[in-house]
Amino acid sequence: MSKIHTILEVKDLRVAYAGSGERVQAVNGLSFGVQEGECLGLVGETGAGKTTVALSVMGLLPERTSRIESGEIIFEGRDLLQCKKKEMQAIRGEKISMIFQDPMTSLNPVLTIGEQILEGLELHNEEKKSREELIARVHEMLELVGIPAARYHEYPHQFSGGMKQRVVIAMALACSPKLLIADEPTTALDVTIQAQVLDMMSQLRERLGMTMILITHDLGIVAEKCDTVATVYAGEIIEFGTVEDIFSGEAHHPYTKGLFDALPSLVSTERRLKSIEGLMPDPTDLPAGCKFHPRCPRCKPICREREPEPVQISQSHMIKCFLYAQGEEEMGSR
Repeated sequence: MSKIHTILEVKDLRVAYAGSGERVQAVNGLSFGVQEGECLGLVGETGAGKTTVALSVMGLLPERTSRIESGEIIFEGRDLLQCKKKEMQAIRGEKISMIFQDPMTSLNPVLTIGEQILEGLELHNEEKKSREELIARVHEMLELVGIPAARYHEYPHQFSGGMKQRVVIAMALACSPKLLIADEPTTALDVTIQAQVLDMMSQLRERLGMTMILITHDLGIVAEKCDTVATVYAGEIIEFGTVEDIFSGEAHHPYTKGLFDALPSLVSTERRLKSIEGLMPDPTDLPAGCKFHPRCPRCKPICREREPEPVQISQSHMIKCFLYAQGEEEMGSR
């Protein structure tokens, strides 16, 4: 039996943005690990800090306005935060790739889609392959994502939204990375094309043996495609577990439960959707104690005063909430 290998480990990551004299606390002590070959889903509302985490791993945070204040990002035993620019350029694309959120703005409008895929292959051409060999690889990648190789010389404006997303995926997979980060990869697509793209990504993941981090708002996608799930709120992971823990277990963080309550039911047409009261906290002025307490229907005085510690519900399931903390009589009942 092969030993489970952690390919990526993020430890106590803290990221802040500066602008207009204010400090935006985007990521606040976030930690997680991804095992080789698995798919981790990062879920949460817009503004939770999910994309900032992805950009931190990729080394693509804006230099002038962002700052990684503390933490480690360990990829295959190496801290990416200690790597120099040239070292990250060698890792980015070849070892770790990212599918960005909007395919409409992720492609250069004045370059053919073939040349854009070819660019990454030329950058990471350690084997000194000829241009003809690299172009053949581009043709292979286009066919792999369902685009005829004959469209190599066409421009992005000649493709639909779904086909553009396929091009972006081909770009991300061209160098056969070990880790793929997909940031809302189907946001701009209709439901039918969304399903096709997700199925294609799953097939490619199995075929290439990739590890994946999937950032999404859609819990249905998470249930179908992911192995583990992390609920992100105000730059923190407040619940982490396997898909079975999150979707079948009884214990949940009130925020995770709120996300489930906001989903439409396929069984009952009478159940009304419930929204989570209030808005995400202002990242320039985060509340004391539990960051979710201003919106939490089960908030108690201690939630306003102290930040909860992570509680292990099981070996694979963690919840950061006083509802499950031992020794707090007021919080002890579930």
